[in-house]
Amino acid sequence: MTDPWRTTEDRARFFLVSWLLALGLLAISCGKKTDTGVDREVRTLGTVEVTAQLVEIPGEFPPNDLYNYAYVLKYRVLRVHRGQVPTTEIFVAHYNPLKPRFQAQDEISGKLGGTVEKFKAGQVHRLALEAPLEEHWMGGIIDKYFGQQGIRYWAVWTNPGQK
Repeated sequence: MTDPWRTTEDRARFFLVSWLLALGLLAISCGKKTDTGVDREVRTLGTVEVTAQLVEIPGEFPPNDLYNYAYVLKYRVLRVHRGQVPTTEIFVAHYNPLKPRFQAQDEISGKLGGTVEKFKAGQVHRLALEAPLEEHWMGGIIDKYFGQQGIRYWAVWTNPGQK
């Protein structure tokens, strides 16, 4: 029987192939991860959890230097993960929307946050929500959809999501 490791060249070839395979696996594992928006907060806070696409931002957000406010945005629900949502179009109030979600919480807002840094129409968000809005926020509300029927939700946690 012949020894497969008989020559130095055979051993060198084996270790080279093994090393290249290990590097390839490392490169694949370090590739860009897909962020689904799922974290402990979005899964447990609020009574409703959805993945929804931000349809539009009706105008510019006012600056935060005068007062704190909630701004209502329109979303199209892609998936309901928890709770019940009666329609595919929902209205969600975000507290101080000019601030990244991880910086938005203060002594007035109650617990809220997330990883969305800036709102842009077309984005998909994973949202933890409470409803109705008036039971969770008693401050200023800018709702340019005031003439349209529908529950107003309070955004408790907002992460980027996936379609």
